[in-house]
This record gives sequence, structure tokens and C-alpha cells, in this order.
Amino acid sequence: MDALNRKPADRSTHRSSDTGTAAATTRRAGAAADGRDADVLVVGAGPTGLLLAGDLAEAGLDVTLLERRDDTTSNLSRALAVHARSLEQLDARGLADELVAGGHRLTGLQMFGDAVLAPGRLPSRFPFVLITPQYEVERLLERRARQAGVTFQYGSEVLGLDQDASGVTVRFRTAEGIGSSRACYAVGTDGGRSTVREAIGLPFPGKAVIRSVVLADVRLAQEPDSAFSINATRDAFGLIGSFGDGWYRAIGWNRRAQQDDDAPVDLAEVREVTRLAFGTDFGMHEARWVSRFRSDERQAPAYRVGRVFLAGDAAHIHSPAGGQGMNVGLQDAANLSWKLTAVLKGHSPDSLLDSYQAERHPVGTQVLRSSGAIIRLALVQSAAGRAARGLAAQLINRLPPLSRRAIGNVSGIDVAYRAERGAHALAGRRAPDVQLAGGSRLYELLRQGAFVLITPADEALAVAADAGTGPVPPGDRVVTASWRSDRRTALLVRPDGYIAWATDATAPAERAASLHTALARWTGAPAGPAPADAVRPAARIQPEPLG
Repeated sequence: MDALNRKPADRSTHRSSDTGTAAATTRRAGAAADGRDADVLVVGAGPTGLLLAGDLAEAGLDVTLLERRDDTTSNLSRALAVHARSLEQLDARGLADELVAGGHRLTGLQMFGDAVLAPGRLPSRFPFVLITPQYEVERLLERRARQAGVTFQYGSEVLGLDQDASGVTVRFRTAEGIGSSRACYAVGTDGGRSTVREAIGLPFPGKAVIRSVVLADVRLAQEPDSAFSINATRDAFGLIGSFGDGWYRAIGWNRRAQQDDDAPVDLAEVREVTRLAFGTDFGMHEARWVSRFRSDERQAPAYRVGRVFLAGDAAHIHSPAGGQGMNVGLQDAANLSWKLTAVLKGHSPDSLLDSYQAERHPVGTQVLRSSGAIIRLALVQSAAGRAARGLAAQLINRLPPLSRRAIGNVSGIDVAYRAERGAHALAGRRAPDVQLAGGSRLYELLRQGAFVLITPADEALAVAADAGTGPVPPGDRVVTASWRSDRRTALLVRPDGYIAWATDATAPAERAASLHTALARWTGAPAGPAPADAVRPAARIQPEPLG
């Protein structure tokens, strides 16, 4: 349920700190000395671009964010669901608790009358779907980006770009005229009509799945049975979701009332489609905004062309079913940011950036399939098809593994990346938020933007100092922690919360050699003996099942 529209915000709370401003000034001076304006140019100040820009700036890189809109935001928002994996990513940036405090938690999602998906069963610190407007997500991400020193250029309409072996030049139009900026890399997070995608010559194959969908934020006189419900009949489907503050998001489609995308919509039309889908309009009244849109399923064939990347809706768009769009974009950004940082700081080769396409493109494809399956179930017209939909709903309720798989997929908790042949079974999987001694957690350590190396307590220092293993890199690249119990597994967790490497080997030499190889591959650790202060110790970790 992604949007290009947002609510006005008090920007006085978004100004960067003196520290962030000073750091940004220093970085820009360094970039200018190299004949460029920034390390990375990010185009598009939606949630994806804001998270990416903030990550890069917090890592010490010079980032400029170009946004077509003026330095204000509109009062509309389509995205309303933040799923568990996105909340974990925001937690790793110290933002989740504040967002959750202002939102509405849903522990059950009712679909097609009978099926109930239960995020309360997810193995996460956030076993729920958070209902909150997209502009609240953007508000927190923009504040963080400003504090980190990101340079914002609002009112900058991108016209095109050129790239060569050393960088990317982006051309744009402002109120003052035509300008350009040059950087090592550029990332297009500029939505489904991405100018960046067009500039690098990538097609956007796909089709319109459904047209003339109406949506509104409304008040209801009658409270629905569920805080979040999806239902469908022969000629209509609808969604009702509570923001928890008296306002509800209503989305609907009427097979017999198809209009052009730009046709006006009023509250009467929203009431009518809601009655068709649910049998009642719940006493709907007082809409604060209404809109009409169409839903496409499209995906770029590549997320990277040379020094230019795509993320979020610029790379993939799909139906609103499941509310996954904004969430997938946030996770695109989390995957790409640490890789750009590693390459720009000289810790990893440029080839690491190819793994962004290898890891995230299959995820985008899967989201297109799953959201498309939900919307096609909703659009079923025949009696036999509706009966099959009802049977599927019953199966979800009666088969817990099926329900768990469905919510794990929608929430992003079950997303895993393909590991190389012969890797440990945990490699590529999401790392759970294991608890740390003293009340800390793994995802609090991830706020440092570094890899986290978790070893048994007696190996915390010695494992890196065994002969021939080489040092653990300094704390800006690897933070160390240890299990509180006698667990012997060693893990290397990536900055985006996925497991890069693990071993259960018992022979010290084998463990040390495996760790050395992993550190060299993932963090660029140099060979040689480990100095006594090379390891940055942290609190010990209480293990959780990782399977």
C-alpha cells in the first residue's frame, strides 16, 4: 500500500545536529577534492531513500539526496502497514520503539471472512503488524538522515544521468535552472515512474492488475469485528484497517464501477464499495482524504547498471495486498547500504555490490507472486472459485504450519538469502534478536553499523589471535560478543541482520581458519597476527534457537 503522498510535518524537529553538520562539511570537502560532489547520490526522499541515505551518512560517507518535491510534504499517504522484519531493521537504527509507540499493533489479520493470519506467533521482538501512516516512518527516517549530515536538495527534478568508470553525473532542474552533481554511485529510489530507471535504459515489464481502486481515511460509527479485515464478494473486494485513533483506512474495488485513474472519487463511492465487500459500510463518515489508483505488477530485470542502482518502487511494484511495498523497499535499502559503505571505504571489492541484485531481485519476484496471489483470490468471480477461496481460508486456520508460512512470508521474517555451496545451514538466514547480558540485545549492537561476531565466551579474544588467523578488524567494522551459555556455535552477523558465516567445528585450528576466511571475505580483514587491542569486546549473548 505504497504512496507518493505524505502528510505535512513540523520540520523544525528535523534539523541536523551541529555534530552532523560539521561531519558533513568535512566529508563534502573531501569529496570536492576528488572532483565529485558526494560519495553517493540518492534520488527520491521516500522511506527507501531516507533509510539508505541515513545509513550511508552515519557510516561517514558524503550523501546528497535529490527530491522532486519542494521542502514540504503533502497530506496524503497510502502505505499504512509496517511488518515485523521492517521493524527489526528500524530497531537496528534505534527508531522502532518510537514508531511503535505512536502506532496501532495488530496481532491478527482477518482475510476473506474466515482466515486469520497471526503475526503474534512470529519469532520476533515485534510479533505484530504496526498500523501507522507512511509519513510517520518518513518523519523518523528524515530526522535521522539530517542528524547524520545528509545534504537534502528539494525541488530538484532529475532530467538524466551519465556514468563512466569513475563516477555518475546526475542532471536536474531546480527553480534556479539546470544543475548537476557527481558522485561515485547513484541510487534511484524515485518510485514506480522512476526517472533514474529510464535514464539507465532499463525496461519495467509487467501489467496493470487492477484499476479504479478507491481508498480513504474515514471515521466509522460501527467498530468492525477485526481491526484489520479483507473480504471479497463476486463483484467487489474491500479492506478496513484501524489506525487505533478513531480513523480507519478503507480500500475497495467495484467490478461494476470502473473509472479512469484520474476520475474524482467521493465518500459515497467508498461507502458503496465497502457495503458490497462487507455487507455494511460501518456507518462510514467524515473522510479526511480520498483517492483513486491502479495497481500494477512490474519488476526491473536488473537492480544495478554500472554505478547506478534501483531500490524500492523504482525496482518493483505490485498489488497492495499484504501491505508489503514500503517494507520491501526498506529492506532493499538495508541490504544495499552496508555494501556501498564497505566498497567506498575500501574494505570490499566492487563485486560485493553485485550481491545486491543476487539477493534482492528474487525477493522482489516472490513479493510480486504472493501479493498477486492474494489479489487474484479477491478477484475470483465464479462460484467454484469463491468456494476454493473459502476452502483455502479454512486450511490456513486448521493447518498452523501453513498459517505460519504465510505470515512469515508477508512479514519478511522468513526471507533468507542463498548461501554458497558447503556453507553452514545458518548462512544467509535472518539472525534473531538474541538477548545480551546486562539487558542489551543483538540488534542494539547492530546500531553501530558493523558486523557482529558472536563466539563462545572463552574464544572472545583468543579465536582471532590463533597463529595464522589474522586479526578481527577494528570496531567500526566488527563488534564482538559472546554467548552467555556454553553454546559453541560461532556466528558472523552482517550489518543488515543476516548471518554471513557460522561454524560448529570443534577443532581450534579449523575454527580459526574458517573465521579467518570469513573475515577476509566479508570485512576485508588483513592477514597477520592480531594486536592485543584489535578486538572490541561487548556484552555476552544469551542464545536463542536459530533454526
